[in-house]
Amino acid sequence: MDKPELRLDQFLKLSSLTGSGGGAKFLIQNGQVRVNGETETRRRRKLTAGDIVEVNDQRLIVPESMF
Repeated sequence: MDKPELRLDQFLKLSSLTGSGGGAKFLIQNGQVRVNGETETRRRRKLTAGDIVEVNDQRLIVPESMF
């Protein structure tokens, strides 16, 4: 059975860090998003529970409940 996936751009929208897919794309492409301490430029980066996503001064941990 395949594990459910959550992409970085989806997480940004679901977490209200941006209001749209276009906003997520802008943040990611401009190097404003870090995943587990590393700048991430791939919109479709797969996230797992416990990953730490930082956008500007906001820091969120991906919860298991999002899967």
